[in-house]
Parts: sequence; C-alpha cells; structure tokens
Amino acid sequence: MKYLHTGMIVGEKLPDMIYMEPLKVWVTDASKDKYAIEFLYFEVDSPMAAAIQEQPHVAYEVEDIDAALEGKSILWPKMDVGGAYIAFVYDNDTVVEFYQPKK
Repeated sequence: MKYLHTGMIVGEKLPDMIYMEPLKVWVTDASKDKYAIEFLYFEVDSPMAAAIQEQPHVAYEVEDIDAALEGKSILWPKMDVGGAYIAFVYDNDTVVEFYQPKK
C-alpha cells in the first residue's frame, strides 16, 4: 500500500474542482496540493455513504483492490472511474479509500 492523499470535506465548491457525476461529488486534484489533500464537496443527493460525506478519509494505492477489500466493512463498492478502480471501507473507525490504477 502506498499513501496517496487525505480527503477533507468542504461546505462549498472550490476553484478547479472536478465533478464526478455518478457520485455527485466535486473534488480537487490532491496531486496539485502541497500536502496531498483532496477537498470534496458533495451534492445534497449524492448516493455515497454518510460516513464518506461526513468524515475525512485516507487514500492508498493498492495493487489488488479486491484483496484489499476482503473482510472489510464496505462503504462504497469497487467502482470504475476511468483510469482506475476505487472503493471505500470503514476500518479501525476510519474511512479509507483504496485506489487501483488500471494496467
């Protein structure tokens, strides 16, 4: 596992946010932030789990997202987001995002 970013919830859209339509969330590019922070603004009708919308999360790149999900409490199942797969789990009282780039 490799650390990618920390996701922080904000109460309003920020400049340069990208809209992820299926999730109804606006996000910044954490790779452009000096502290690797991804800011998220959720639309009122976002289908994502309340824990994802209300708590910060930590994201990790994994080699095998299916293996990383085994035995975990899944908040959002594996999803294809273009160049990668993502999923969210609740582990040790923490929201965790797994990110697997496509090969």
